[in-house]
Amino acid sequence: MTEMGNKALDVFGEAVKEQVTYTIESVDKEALGKAAELIQESVKNGGRIHVTGIGKPGHLAGYISSLMASTGTPTYFLHGTEAVHGSSGQLVEGDVVIAISNSGNTDELMATIACVIDNGCKVIGVTGNSSSKLALNSDVCLLADIEKEGGPLNRAPRNSILAEMLVLQMLTVILQADCNVTPEQYVKHHPHGALGKLREGEV
Repeated sequence: MTEMGNKALDVFGEAVKEQVTYTIESVDKEALGKAAELIQESVKNGGRIHVTGIGKPGHLAGYISSLMASTGTPTYFLHGTEAVHGSSGQLVEGDVVIAISNSGNTDELMATIACVIDNGCKVIGVTGNSSSKLALNSDVCLLADIEKEGGPLNRAPRNSILAEMLVLQMLTVILQADCNVTPEQYVKHHPHGALGKLREGEV
């Protein structure tokens, strides 16, 4: 490894450690609670949950929708751009859409959010910018702000994705705890692989 590469790794490592601590300690638990309640109310009334994003947040949306679905809250991935080309047909009034964007001002995502709202859905925005268009158009805003991305040029989404993931993982923890998912229920959602071997009393 070059000296430059080694130095970049050290800087990145420190930035990540700082970000994890900051996000965990500064997260708005009241907002998390409101987001959980919005989701639970929708599910109770027969609504569904969707997660969307553009670019790297779009990949994160796929992970979060899968995580939520496996831990007791049926959730679907909504393609960030295909939504305005027909995929919003998966939305029905009363659904909740979780939208992820660091800037909160991405044009393509905001077009999707307009479509989501027009279809009668609630929006939970996850963004690093509390004054962004996404934040202002959300029923609940979960702030996932950062000071620096942590890599060369400080441009590629690294810590912003990490912060968004941590905040959303916290939301999934609340939802799973409130659902009181049993080992038997979890195995039904995840029957194969090492996790599928979980049985009552095992951790």
